[in-house]
Amino acid sequence: MPRMIRFLALLLAGLGLLSGLAFSIVVSKTRGWFERDIDLRARAIVGSGRQSLVGHWNNRESMTGLLTEIARDERVMAAAACDSDGSERAATADFPREISCRDGLSDEGAHEFVSRRRELPRGTVQLSSVSVDEGQSRIGFVILVHDLSYVYRRESSTLFLLFVAFIVLAAGAVGLTILAARLSWHGFTENFRRALRGERLPEFVPLLRDVRELSERLAASGEVEGQGLRWTPERLKATLRRDLEGERIVVVANREPYIHQKSAEGVISVQHPASGLVTALEPVMRACSGVWVAHGSGTADRETADEHGRIRVPPGEQSYNLRRVWLTEEEEKGYYYGFSNEGLWPLCHVAHARPVFRAEDWEHYRAINQRFADVVCSEVEGDDPIILVQDYHFALAPRMIRRRLPRATILTFWHVPWPNAERFGICPWREELIDGLLGSSIVGFHTRQHCNNFLEAVDSFVESRIDREHSAVIQSSRQTLVRPYPISIEWPVHWLDALPTPDECRAQTLKELGLPSNALLGLGIDRLDYTKGIEERLLTVERLLERFPEYRGRFTFAQLAAPSRTRIERYSELNETVERVAKRVNDRFGTGGYRPIVLLRSHHEPPTVYRYYRAANLCYVSSLHDGMNLVAKEFVAARTDEQGVLLLSQFTGAARELTEALIVNPYDLEQASSAMASALVMSSDEQRDRMHAMRSVVAELNVYRWAGRMLVDAAAVRRRERLDGRLTRWTAAKGAA
Repeated sequence: MPRMIRFLALLLAGLGLLSGLAFSIVVSKTRGWFERDIDLRARAIVGSGRQSLVGHWNNRESMTGLLTEIARDERVMAAAACDSDGSERAATADFPREISCRDGLSDEGAHEFVSRRRELPRGTVQLSSVSVDEGQSRIGFVILVHDLSYVYRRESSTLFLLFVAFIVLAAGAVGLTILAARLSWHGFTENFRRALRGERLPEFVPLLRDVRELSERLAASGEVEGQGLRWTPERLKATLRRDLEGERIVVVANREPYIHQKSAEGVISVQHPASGLVTALEPVMRACSGVWVAHGSGTADRETADEHGRIRVPPGEQSYNLRRVWLTEEEEKGYYYGFSNEGLWPLCHVAHARPVFRAEDWEHYRAINQRFADVVCSEVEGDDPIILVQDYHFALAPRMIRRRLPRATILTFWHVPWPNAERFGICPWREELIDGLLGSSIVGFHTRQHCNNFLEAVDSFVESRIDREHSAVIQSSRQTLVRPYPISIEWPVHWLDALPTPDECRAQTLKELGLPSNALLGLGIDRLDYTKGIEERLLTVERLLERFPEYRGRFTFAQLAAPSRTRIERYSELNETVERVAKRVNDRFGTGGYRPIVLLRSHHEPPTVYRYYRAANLCYVSSLHDGMNLVAKEFVAARTDEQGVLLLSQFTGAARELTEALIVNPYDLEQASSAMASALVMSSDEQRDRMHAMRSVVAELNVYRWAGRMLVDAAAVRRRERLDGRLTRWTAAKGAA
């Protein structure tokens, strides 16, 4: 018996020694794995946003926004951008004051990647310093501060599992020893040898199960990182299922995505409107399903819809419902042409058109907003639906919907710029418009500047409390978030599937325009609207031919201009002005069959538009004031050959993202014509470099990301409001008791 006790003591001491060694090895290896995992994540995060970081490096506000977006990762506490000399350029609001940019430098100064730990009052953190390069030169680095608390929690869990395993192993060893003593020493030693040889014993099953679960979690984490962070229709659907329980979305917009028109011969055809709103939203609806509520404006819309104005679209795919709302000619004149487009449109755009406000137009606007709000409420399922209200046509609708559906999650996106408070104060019904928008759970704009302008207007004209830290407006305990959501297009664009190669598109287009195969083709594509700078664009072509006579007879500019709002006098004047300028330029520089400007004033379906995109040597987007401008992004998406040059007005929201375009002031004809000349002589390699960078931006910042970010924020608002509702009901029940 004393011999057995001594043996058990030695056995347990040996197991304790082995377990201690195992503890040390596991802790060391686990920390090494997590540190490598953090370093890989840091490289991946900065690498995926490298183009945006380089493009916005010199803009502190934009850099702060990008760093804040990066720091949304649950394991990243804070982030900062630093110049190569260790000076800070921008940082998130919660960047620890104990850390400086000098901590991101290696001992030698220059570096590609530096990783080190720091002890802070809040705990241990890991710093990952990743260099940011522009071409072959290094412009600085980004420091990511990672919270290591989760590492220590996992280490504690692992050590606990090892301790349990030690207890199990010790108990098993003791049991085997006693059994061996009762049976035979030989049997004990044989079983012990089998265990040492690694044969599977029941005592090891719990440990194996825990290790397997840990390895599966690590493998799953690696697979997710390997997939990247790009938004796709599938990811958008998964987000909807996960965060919003797969509910359908109800969209309300003035413009419908599919218009049924009847020709003089009685043939019904489907048209796709020239609308950035439709371009952005239609792919989202195909991905998410639901209901799109819109004005039925087509001559055959009533004929093709059912008795309730409903029709399944897209034709042939039928992935969501289109609910059409009918307006009389008088209502359309007051609500759409009057208040919306003679009042709000020029109010929001700095394009030298005087806003016109009439009391009768306002009454129509209010009545139509109520009608659409009623239709939306009739289309929802449940008392807390997800509703997306689109654009300036429906500023009053969010509050009207909120009165009937107080638990609804309402996202309103304002597709045009929001003016500063002084300019917005021109509107006689400014308070009513702002109050209507504040019925939303979230109000979204293209840029942070538009958000700031809106908050300034709220502060100036309505009674409320503004939480500037969280960018929110609070009224009677209800909170409305104000967020920037830069809109975009689908990626990849499905219209490209049926198109030939860019070379074939170019050959077809040049033949259609009667141009030789070596012609230089410029392109403009817009609605015929005074905010698009079409007149300035044609004047730029005239100035190009004046300053650079070598392009006379070689360069042709094709302007596809879809007629728009022709009942409004300002638009009729624009139509005449554009025609007059085009005629003058053609008379001055045209010879024989050569016309420098080809003006195509008609509606063009997307396949034709994308064929022109692929054929052009350059595309000029000359907006005088624009929220985003999706023509620029469509041109970039169409150029799968990575050729062509984008000239982009500095007054578009897209100029903040597509920084590799030739950014111009459309009012400065000298600068714009010089940029146009530079585009025509730009080398193929430079075109490829610029287009590749812009395509990466559009692919990453696509419309599914735009919708996904809004829906994720909506889900968070909804969860909070549901919890608040439970608390309110519980408090009321306790009070009644």
